[in-house]
Amino acid sequence: MVALITVRNMASLRVLIALTALTALVLTSGCASLGYYWQSVDGQMEILRLRQPISSVLADPATSPELKSKLARALEIRDFASGELKLHDNMSYRGYADVRRDFVVWNVFAAGEFSVEPRQWCFPVAGCVGYRGYFAQGDAVAFAGEQRQQGLDTYVGGVPAYSTLGWFDDPVLNTIIKYPDYELARLIFHELAHQVAYAKNDSEFNESFAVAVEIEGVRRWAAARGDQKIRADFEQSQVRRGQFTDLVLKYRGELEILYRSGVAADAMRARKAALFAAMLEDYRQLKKAWGGYAGYDYFFSAVNNASLASIAIYHALVPQFQRLIARRNGDLALFYEDVKRLAALGKDERHNALADR
Repeated sequence: MVALITVRNMASLRVLIALTALTALVLTSGCASLGYYWQSVDGQMEILRLRQPISSVLADPATSPELKSKLARALEIRDFASGELKLHDNMSYRGYADVRRDFVVWNVFAAGEFSVEPRQWCFPVAGCVGYRGYFAQGDAVAFAGEQRQQGLDTYVGGVPAYSTLGWFDDPVLNTIIKYPDYELARLIFHELAHQVAYAKNDSEFNESFAVAVEIEGVRRWAAARGDQKIRADFEQSQVRRGQFTDLVLKYRGELEILYRSGVAADAMRARKAALFAAMLEDYRQLKKAWGGYAGYDYFFSAVNNASLASIAIYHALVPQFQRLIARRNGDLALFYEDVKRLAALGKDERHNALADR
């Protein structure tokens, strides 16, 4: 990759070093080709090229009133993140970039026919994570096809935002600006949380921590605004998200027991199919209770081991982090110190310690 980029000054050198690390930290791959590395660097460089200060976008007469309103709200959310949630006060989410697509990255998850554990892709610096990211949807779909040819279940999920863990000043993207205000806040809080702590080889820990911060953050932000509609809309979304997650984790647990049972492959396949059919029926009943809300239809349209694994990464440890916030009586600064100490431990010790809290 170094041979493909001309380094003209020290600023460019710093960007090159950061981009090299970003390849490992964000999109991650182990035995990837040079083409994979280059697409990750090229995708991040595009975002840097498109990024503008939000203040400049707000001052531009060509900016639509709708976009100005949303960006002003994003800045309000950003200030709340640092002032009230004690997240890093830097230039992240004080810029804006329009990448002219619905998602910024597409993540590919893969799992074995009889496994609910995601395949890991590794890099010496960042460690291993349970997904592999692409800036082009077609590339993600093609890679997922290669994994299926190896007999793996695959799932491709669009990602509206991601964190460079503080390597760059991440901008607000057009991919999240379209969302309701509480979703915009949730995503900004989530991605800023990733700058607080990062545990190598432990996506489940990292993502569950960020989800716990986003939930706590949106509740505090909505309460501070005194906006009853935002609070009600967010809590309704949380009920649906919680019921969806409970459903997925329930069947993931049952499938995990099945896959470890040692029964013959044909019998295991039949029982697997029956469990997925039961899950789909439970989802249909859940949709009725939601009044027909269809926000999770895409997930269930081709649900498999890989898609179940993708949800576990983000939610499996959230209750433990929420208990830790409660133990600190809501003091987020102390909570973050606890999380950083946990991140410094080995994975098994970390998870055991978190379970004990």
